[in-house]
Amino acid sequence: MNAEQGRVAQNDRPGERWHLWGPYLSERAWGTVREDYSASGEAWNYFPHEHARSRAYRWSEDGIGGISDFKQRLCFAFAFWNERDPLLKERFFGVTSPQGNHGEDVKELYWYIDNTPSHSLMRMIYRYPQTPFPYGEFTTQGAARSKREREFELWDTGALDGGFFDIEIEYAKNSIDDILARATVTNCGPAAAPLHVLPTLWFRNTWSWGRDKCRPNLHIGRGGSSKLRIIEASHDLLGDYRLYCENASELLFTENESNAERLWGVPNATPFVKDSINDYVVHGNKNAVNPACAGTKAAALYKIDIPPGESRTIRLRLKQITERDKSLRAFANFDDLFKQRACEADEFYAALAPKLLSKEHCAIQRQALAGMLWSKQFYHYIVEQWLAGDPAFPPPPEERKHGRNSEWRHLYNERVMSMPDKWEFPWYASWDLAFHCIPLALVDAEFAKSQLDLIAREWYQHPNGQIPAYEWHFGDVNPPVIAWAAWRVYQIERKQTGRGDRAFLETVFHKMLIAFTWWVNRKDSQGNNIFQGGFLGLDNIGVFDRNATLPDGSRLEQSDGTSWMGMFCLNMLRTAVELARENPVYENIATKFFEHFLSIAAAMNNLGGKGIGLWDEEDEFYYDVLHTPGGRYLRMRVRSLIGLMPLLAVETIEPALLDALPGFKQRLEWYLTNQPDLCSLISRWQEPGMGERRLIALTRGHRMKCLLRRMLDPEEFLSDYGVRSVSKFHKEHPYVLSVRGEQKVVSYEPAESETELFGGNSNWRGPVWMPINYLLIESLQKFHHYYGDDFKVECPTGSGQFTTLNGVANELSNRLIRIWLRDKDRQRPFARASGKALDEKRDHDRYWFHEYFHGDTGAGLGASHQTGWTGLVAKLIQQQGEHGTIRKPDPFTDL
Repeated sequence: MNAEQGRVAQNDRPGERWHLWGPYLSERAWGTVREDYSASGEAWNYFPHEHARSRAYRWSEDGIGGISDFKQRLCFAFAFWNERDPLLKERFFGVTSPQGNHGEDVKELYWYIDNTPSHSLMRMIYRYPQTPFPYGEFTTQGAARSKREREFELWDTGALDGGFFDIEIEYAKNSIDDILARATVTNCGPAAAPLHVLPTLWFRNTWSWGRDKCRPNLHIGRGGSSKLRIIEASHDLLGDYRLYCENASELLFTENESNAERLWGVPNATPFVKDSINDYVVHGNKNAVNPACAGTKAAALYKIDIPPGESRTIRLRLKQITERDKSLRAFANFDDLFKQRACEADEFYAALAPKLLSKEHCAIQRQALAGMLWSKQFYHYIVEQWLAGDPAFPPPPEERKHGRNSEWRHLYNERVMSMPDKWEFPWYASWDLAFHCIPLALVDAEFAKSQLDLIAREWYQHPNGQIPAYEWHFGDVNPPVIAWAAWRVYQIERKQTGRGDRAFLETVFHKMLIAFTWWVNRKDSQGNNIFQGGFLGLDNIGVFDRNATLPDGSRLEQSDGTSWMGMFCLNMLRTAVELARENPVYENIATKFFEHFLSIAAAMNNLGGKGIGLWDEEDEFYYDVLHTPGGRYLRMRVRSLIGLMPLLAVETIEPALLDALPGFKQRLEWYLTNQPDLCSLISRWQEPGMGERRLIALTRGHRMKCLLRRMLDPEEFLSDYGVRSVSKFHKEHPYVLSVRGEQKVVSYEPAESETELFGGNSNWRGPVWMPINYLLIESLQKFHHYYGDDFKVECPTGSGQFTTLNGVANELSNRLIRIWLRDKDRQRPFARASGKALDEKRDHDRYWFHEYFHGDTGAGLGASHQTGWTGLVAKLIQQQGEHGTIRKPDPFTDL
């Protein structure tokens, strides 16, 4: 066990919690639902960026490269000023959903370079222009551009042409409550340039709302000097801390309280407010800060002038105060500790990476995991309190009592959660979270398990069984993938340690029983085992908004909703079989899920007993079916991922496992004997595959081959960079549906969304999305497990080349990994939409992990730091490396 593995192992021990401090600050707390107390639910307008520097947050804090304790009581981050901007750069800027032509979008350049699961070492880089930051230009351009135009970015403004600072922010932990911080500023401009750096320490405001009378405090620490200034922090629960600031010019103190005078034109309760340090530095108001050197927000001020091409380093240390610290030499072992933690991080990731990986593959995997670890955030949102308002303030508008999330009063969010993207999506989404846990389990299985356990806890899961979706609408429906993720994390940990955590698996299984019941009762409203579900995370993939109720009462029988439930059934069946190995009670439950799966398979082939199925024999593809009040069934002939998703519902069972569960085996044989027609729908159970294995799947051999023929066709779904979300066929042949004189059109859109559906900030009509690609790869591997090497398909379609299903899975994996690999022209596909943002010399080892990717070019699109589910590439690299099937890049591109 190496040093970092040892720290991760200590996390559950009392007094040795290395997770006490971490990167738990958000990158955007403004414009969130939890800070919105308006009657109409207009979160973006209620708390805009213009308020953020002056207005105290109610629920959580934000900052640049920031850290906090795990309850976000005490926060630390960096602020900067280039002497050209109208305000301190304390947080990242971006356009809101109404302002951007493709929804919300961060307009800053930064990279997550490194992180370890215990956060013993963390590194990120922020690129700050030396010219005035173009705040107004972004909002003007966003409003002027159409959906068909690309987004206006920082590199389009010319702000970087006049020079910029690359600021590397690093942390190294000496112990669980002793954190060393370092900021290294490099002048990447043509001339010497000034920069004000303000490492800032502050308390989240918990005292202004009438619920907590305890007020923490910051004050100047004793024992300091002109070369070592000290800020002391005291909190009744967290204890006492000191921030040691080497060679700071001065210390500035104020309160983390709203500037009511600036915001609303009413007198301030205190003369020192949240934006006082901004006014002191930017506007030269020497009376803005507290001369008594006390408050709840403080900063050390460094003013540095840096010649071109040179760097300057600022060193700080945040440590809990003990008796031994009276004679602490704060920076004696500083640089040595950073070197030690860096070596330990190298050792940790070297132990993880398979030997066959190239240097470039290792770098991609490590930064993908670093991005995921940086994207942890303290997520705080107690819905009951939010709806009721706080005692110290007037009650919120009455409309809120029956508005957004009013049916989720039990929901009590107060934990560190894995975020999709800490700026664009600084809130968890349940199905995103499930995918996050797969790569996270590679480096910290306990954290991955805790996330899945948490989302199903009674203070999260609705009493009716529904899993919360996301803060904009907790009652929305995300695909039911938590059971799948729990099973996969269980398997990953078992492979790592030789023993799976059955208590974890059983706990989540019981919660998923309730969730399954909710799906059956709420999303199979007709009781025919065909499921609706709404948009199911796929935003604009449908002909119309699948969340909306159709005005004539028609309902959509969804291929993907039904496929998700088929997959959910098999996940539960497989888990029940595993649990039955030690507790035979679960054999009965496994049989129940087998029976339910049979019913779903039957319904997909015979809607409502009408002989109409979701499968179209002519097109050899699955489609959604629109069921009208008059009894008509109309297929929505859009070739999309929806039609491929029946492939996801597949499971194999080993003969030895069946023999070990005689009760389950006996019940299966009863079904085979008494309902052979029904059983034949889900594969040839009577015909054993490789090693006498049994296969349960929604798609039989013929239909699977038909689907793969389309999926592997470059003129349809197969891109050089994975499987597209909509077939390229629709580029020349758009699907058109006339609804009451209005034409609804679905065409192939490989880049950003051209529609207003779901705000237009994501697009499922052509781009490549990592999560569904990952599930398709996993399904192909399961099919190969049954069919073996003798079963081959043409890949790509029309190429004349035939390969096994495992070979297809490897091909798709390597195409996805290719998004980050240099090609023969030394281009990295993910950067193709990033203009001049990345310099080959300076940024050659820096990566972004976008939300989705251009269906033809592989260019990164959408959120630029969504190492949430896009972090699955780390697992694909791991798997391909272990199997020896990783596709090696050109050797000259790895120099």
